Amino acid sequence: MTPRAPDTFTRFRGSALLLGLLADKWTIPVIHALARGTRRFGELHREIGGVSQKMLTQCLRRLEGHGLVERTVYAEVPPRVDYRLTPLGQSLNAPLATLCDWVERHGRSLEARVRARAG
Repeated sequence: MTPRAPDTFTRFRGSALLLGLLADKWTIPVIHALARGTRRFGELHREIGGVSQKMLTQCLRRLEGHGLVERTVYAEVPPRVDYRLTPLGQSLNAPLATLCDWVERHGRSLEARVRARAG
């Protein structure tokens, strides 16, 4: 991978939007879950351990608002709502998977260094 100029990431407004999304604890797990296919809310909630219904709802709305997730409501009784990644959301999954791979390889080392500095 070729190193980029230091300002490459910061000069595009979209970079700040992306960082804001990724700063949310639940964005990456939601994107990874939806990368495996369309899910209903309850399926997502069960698949993503530890997320409250409120936080999952907020995350899905935020991702939908940014065009990464599509919400489909079916006029059925009881109502059914499906969530899926848009093509833009699908394109984000690969770089996030690379980031998750890095965390699996180096996360413990990073945590240990932070704990050591906190003393």
